[in-house]
Amino acid sequence: VQLQASGGGLVQAGGSLRLSCAASGLTFSRYTLAWFRQTPGKEREFVACIRYSGTTYYADSVKGRFTISRDNTKNTVYLQMNSLKPEDTAVYYCAGDRQIILSSIRNADDYDYWGQGTQVTVSS
Repeated sequence: VQLQASGGGLVQAGGSLRLSCAASGLTFSRYTLAWFRQTPGKEREFVACIRYSGTTYYADSVKGRFTISRDNTKNTVYLQMNSLKPEDTAVYYCAGDRQIILSSIRNADDYDYWGQGTQVTVSS
């Protein structure tokens, strides 16, 4: 299984970015996919998740600004990030798991597969 994240970059506060995560080697439609982020010295933080059913979940800090979606025909999960803030600056990682239970979707340790991360920097 491979997850390849892309789309990060430098953007001004209030701007937008769309992250993509292309997956291979798995039955994509059956997986729960998520985005996490991490800053130096801190633990990986849950951002958003989309279940195989299409149901989505968000961290309170991004609700209303970020949208997670998936395209099962392209084996790709997206994170549309609008109204970006400097505190959104982090390395963003995509993650996937087939059997993760609902109560664990915010726990990084419970995901089996990870992408390599893509840097998002929001300037003030």
